[in-house]
Amino acid sequence: MRRKSPFTGGMMRSASAGLPALAVLALAACSSHNSAEEMTSYSSKATKEQTAQLFSVPADQMSHLRIVTVTPGTLQRTLRLSGAVAYNAFRTTPVISMVGGPVSRILVAPGDQVKLRQPLLEVASPDYAQLRGSYLKARDTFRVADKNWTRAQDLYAHGAIAERDLLQAESDRNQAKADLDSNEEGLRILGIAKPEELEKAPVSSGIPLLSPIEGEIVERLVSPGQLLQAQATQAFTISDMSTVWVLANIYQTDMPFVKVGDEVETISDAYPGESFRGKISYLSPAVDVNSRTLQARIEVENRGRKLKKDMYVIVTVHAGTIENAISVPDAAVLRDDENQPFVFVEAGERQFGRRAVQIGQSQNGQTQILQGLAAGEKIVADGSLFLQFQNTIQR
Repeated sequence: MRRKSPFTGGMMRSASAGLPALAVLALAACSSHNSAEEMTSYSSKATKEQTAQLFSVPADQMSHLRIVTVTPGTLQRTLRLSGAVAYNAFRTTPVISMVGGPVSRILVAPGDQVKLRQPLLEVASPDYAQLRGSYLKARDTFRVADKNWTRAQDLYAHGAIAERDLLQAESDRNQAKADLDSNEEGLRILGIAKPEELEKAPVSSGIPLLSPIEGEIVERLVSPGQLLQAQATQAFTISDMSTVWVLANIYQTDMPFVKVGDEVETISDAYPGESFRGKISYLSPAVDVNSRTLQARIEVENRGRKLKKDMYVIVTVHAGTIENAISVPDAAVLRDDENQPFVFVEAGERQFGRRAVQIGQSQNGQTQILQGLAAGEKIVADGSLFLQFQNTIQR
């Protein structure tokens, strides 16, 4: 039998004895590496909860940072709402023909500015021709009846006729006057301001459709030759575009802060850097069942008539103030790879940690913090980008 070498056996025993020591060193090295990795806020395996770990900044680089203490204050409550432009219904009217007949001529086009009682189109109307004839007959009948009544008074005063004849003449005159007034009022309704001038005017079946208000022709709904139905066919829409309505949607969480009379500013992507001022004039009594929002009606001055119907706009409402609000400089708020906001908080001497926050509105260089910070904490106001880079180096 072959004998084992003492040297070989010794080496094997030495190797066996060294294995536990090597394992311990390896575990210690791994533990040290993991521990160092967990101390940085940008570890490749870190979750959102683990990203708030602390890291240090060298003393000679602290001059790049400005540290401020979070203090509560008063902020102007500003709400940003979506909305759309609509005509001012109090200054908008449909133009409806009061007589029937074909359109013989159209005198205006959409975009034209019209004045009160300006002719918009002409209608060849049998209704108007009949009413005009009735008026002229009633006028002539009244003229005769009035002369008969005057003559009867004179004859009765001289005892030439009986009282019955005088009363009959008076009755005929009153009936003729009633017919004349009825026909005259009918012509005035059609826009004939001075019916008495028709007696000398040439015979015509054409009648103009007059503008009931001053404003802009925003819609034309008829064409030449189209047959109009009396008191039913809408020919135009006229609106005074010097003011418009903006119908804005208020979320339920913002309803307590909005009231009638609040001042607003309206902006549109069509006019960068320009705003249109107005006030909330009405709040709907009910919430929309689909959007779960409350509609606010805002009357806005339409400078240069730039705002158009159905234009999408953003409305900024100045709705009072927020007391004891936490805010930080805009430069203090950064965003991560998932676009979530965070700030750097000072946790000790030259030690900082990243903390996720929930932000609100931003105004005058300050951003409101809704959640994540408390009064008295110290945060990095300027130099956050430098700190983010420094943190990345330590990864």
